[in-house]
Amino acid sequence: MNHITKPLSAGLYFVATPIGSARDITLRALDILASADLIAAEDTRTARKLMEIHGVPLNGRKVVAFHDHSGEGSVAGLVDLIAGGKSVAYVSEAGTPLIADPGYELGRAAIARDLPVTSAPGASAVLAALTVSGLPTDRFAFVGFLPATKQARETEIAQLRDLPFTLVFYESPKRIEEMLANLSEILGADRQAVVCRELTKKFEEVSRGTLADLMSVFSDRRVKGELVVLVGRAGATEVAETDIADALRDAMKTMRVKDAATVVAGALGLPRRQVYQMALRLGDDE
Repeated sequence: MNHITKPLSAGLYFVATPIGSARDITLRALDILASADLIAAEDTRTARKLMEIHGVPLNGRKVVAFHDHSGEGSVAGLVDLIAGGKSVAYVSEAGTPLIADPGYELGRAAIARDLPVTSAPGASAVLAALTVSGLPTDRFAFVGFLPATKQARETEIAQLRDLPFTLVFYESPKRIEEMLANLSEILGADRQAVVCRELTKKFEEVSRGTLADLMSVFSDRRVKGELVVLVGRAGATEVAETDIADALRDAMKTMRVKDAATVVAGALGLPRRQVYQMALRLGDDE
């Protein structure tokens, strides 16, 4: 396969890579990987394999390691290269850099030197999971990994309990059973939730139901693969249409329809589009 290999301007290029299927990489990502002066990678073996699959030659260019354990010297070295006129492409092991992956310190250091920082967007487990979840997607909060210790984990979950957003977590297969138990206890066993496993891969699995249902599904089950856990927003399944309509009528006494819908949707933890459509109908009726 031919890739555009015209010289890149100096800068830091954050390049999203597939989370499973190698074909999910973008053409722009391949062009950047083919043209960058240097490729920095969370996992150099994974980066090299991806480039081999897509026929991207190195032609003597280096692939260097950069991960969570890389020190200030590694950051400074890469930034110095960019300041000296080089283009550096950074890829995490899978998905979009910085999203529960390394790259933040590197990006901040480049910005502090007033150097160009560019994103080549693509695959993201967060967005893939939201897409297939069936839960509201108009507002969501990405939490990432919860703390490892029980007390810290339960404290953080409690702080998220009343947020009117779909909650998105990453979790280890070894902790999924314990995590679902904590979520059920603190958020409520009837809260709607989804567990996505091995997204875009051969054994992709999406389990939907209440937290109680999912606890049963994953009880004493040996699970492998990457997991994304989504939890429905607070109150999203318990609000009657008459209550929504009453709240809208009250809000529309002093607000425009659009603003009233936004306020009511936020207060009741409902998708804004749904509430806005109801507000329009109420406006027409009255």
